[in-house]
Amino acid sequence: MIQLCLLGSTGSIGQQTLQVVKEHPDKIQIKVLTAQKNAKLLIEQAIQFLPEYVVIVDENFYLEVKDALKDYPIEVLTGKPALNDVVTLPEITHVLTALVGFAGLEPTISAINHQKKIALANKETLVVAGELINYLLQKNQVELIPVDSEHSAIYQCLIGEKPNEIHKIYLTASGGPFRTFQYEQLLNVTPAQALQHPNWSMGNKITIDSATLMNKGLEVIEAKWLFHLNNEQIEVVVHPQSIIHSMVEFVDGSIKAHLGLPNMKIPIQFALSFPERWVNNSYKKWDFVSHSQLTFEKPNLKLFPCLELAYYCLNKGGNSSCVLNAANEIAVEKFLNHQISFLDIPKTIEKVIKTVEFISYPTLNDLFETDKIARKFALEYA
Repeated sequence: MIQLCLLGSTGSIGQQTLQVVKEHPDKIQIKVLTAQKNAKLLIEQAIQFLPEYVVIVDENFYLEVKDALKDYPIEVLTGKPALNDVVTLPEITHVLTALVGFAGLEPTISAINHQKKIALANKETLVVAGELINYLLQKNQVELIPVDSEHSAIYQCLIGEKPNEIHKIYLTASGGPFRTFQYEQLLNVTPAQALQHPNWSMGNKITIDSATLMNKGLEVIEAKWLFHLNNEQIEVVVHPQSIIHSMVEFVDGSIKAHLGLPNMKIPIQFALSFPERWVNNSYKKWDFVSHSQLTFEKPNLKLFPCLELAYYCLNKGGNSSCVLNAANEIAVEKFLNHQISFLDIPKTIEKVIKTVEFISYPTLNDLFETDKIARKFALEYA
């Protein structure tokens, strides 16, 4: 039985992971649940799943959670260091990292160093420190399975294939809610509009990233490290129906595509079950007759320059992707708080990229410092 540490249980991916756990109680047992500050939901989840440990990272909510769980056999921890500690527990077999942003990096590294199987829903870990993560995975002989629907699709298409037979991968993007907008229409879009994703139900930050196409840019960088690709082997194609989750083109010209209805529980379940496939009849299945039209188009880089900024940082290397990620996190937060406009997001990111000192071969400490400095500049520029 899988003994699971779920980092970020109150977010969108975390909640859907717990639905998967409910559907397979004979296969997965929750050992650890963590949340940043959503104490109310964390308490409800803890009472339902009875983990050995819960972590409420924000110390302001520690007493609330501890008091609510005092009659249960659950140890309550708090603070960021607790995240790094709980992933090392000897009984843990799997760690699913569903934390948002840069916060996922340290506990994921800690889990890898303690040889836990990783299900990764935190793309920023590989965006910021892909080369280091790959080194640690190899050193510790740890398996990492991606949870992102696009990377899960590529992973599944590559099962049984040889790396040197890949010609190119195609990451599909829905195009977000503003795919058909003109520049003038983008001038006044609101956070509420940007949060209305046409196909997927996701957390606020990733939904805004999807609207700007930054999410696809981060996925391009992540794909390079996940699948050991050259930069020119990764292409983005807009596919509004979100049925084909991604594709692999091989050197002989053949293409494998992974299809299915938009449902994050499927890649979550796959990441936990691999190399098996668990039966699940609760998910709605794809019907070719009902969905007879699949369309594709190029992304509009003029209207959505975040994707182009991501490719720029990918090609530049060093600490550039770390700068990109930090600046984007601040810019998205400012937009959600009505402090900057939608079009100010890429402008802020570009300014920060041009400002922060470039480091060709950053250490882990360099990346932490880069993240700190980039956030400082983003707060000033935004």
